[in-house]
Amino acid sequence: MIRCIAVDDEMLALDLIEDNIKKVPFLELVKTCRSAMEALEVMRNEQVDLLFLDIQMPDISGIQMLKSLHNKPMVIFTTAYSTYAKEGFDLDVVDYLLKPYSFERFLKAVNKVSEYKDLQDRALSSQPSREAVTSPNFLFVKADYKLFKINLSEILYIEGLKDYVKIYVTEKPIVTQMSMKTLEEKLPAHDFIRVHRSFIVAFNKIDFIQKHMLTIGKKEIPISEHYRDQLFNLINHDKPID
Repeated sequence: MIRCIAVDDEMLALDLIEDNIKKVPFLELVKTCRSAMEALEVMRNEQVDLLFLDIQMPDISGIQMLKSLHNKPMVIFTTAYSTYAKEGFDLDVVDYLLKPYSFERFLKAVNKVSEYKDLQDRALSSQPSREAVTSPNFLFVKADYKLFKINLSEILYIEGLKDYVKIYVTEKPIVTQMSMKTLEEKLPAHDFIRVHRSFIVAFNKIDFIQKHMLTIGKKEIPISEHYRDQLFNLINHDKPID
């Protein structure tokens, strides 16, 4: 069951969402809210998996509300304005319902949510327990409204881009909304090493190291002073190259 709340300052819009939710067996309506502040209060006390979120609302807009959340649920924007599609993509919302929308379009959006939640659940269930000795040789990241499975052996290096990271693999790079610190904690320390505030590299993909730079394929990656000693300790080289 997917627990959801609807947030809109228009009562007719809330009535439509509530009616649509009642028609879908895997959705459970927790609450309808007339403002972002009311929704935030509900989310402090209730488990919420999905937000139906209007964008233009008084006091706090839907976009401002979403940006304020640390642990974001899945989100479907509901709005009369198509101009916010880019913001929706940047905030990684699951779908974007343009008012007025049909039940068929509503159903397509929530089916996408259901599929995404199934992928999340399967990804979590595939992770080993804390007691497990071995670590998984892959990780899942969210990008382009999908969960991508990335084999650790295919990662060349990772570049930090403010609130995003760009994971360079043997195929095309994958961009996902995550901090470098969060991703670093997910990677096995014996296989990956941070060499710069903006770069993590796969240890076995390094071709050569020269002064304050290392090379992987055709890519030159800077080595900062802060991480330099750690790198040379890992490769058992007593002194950095001058």
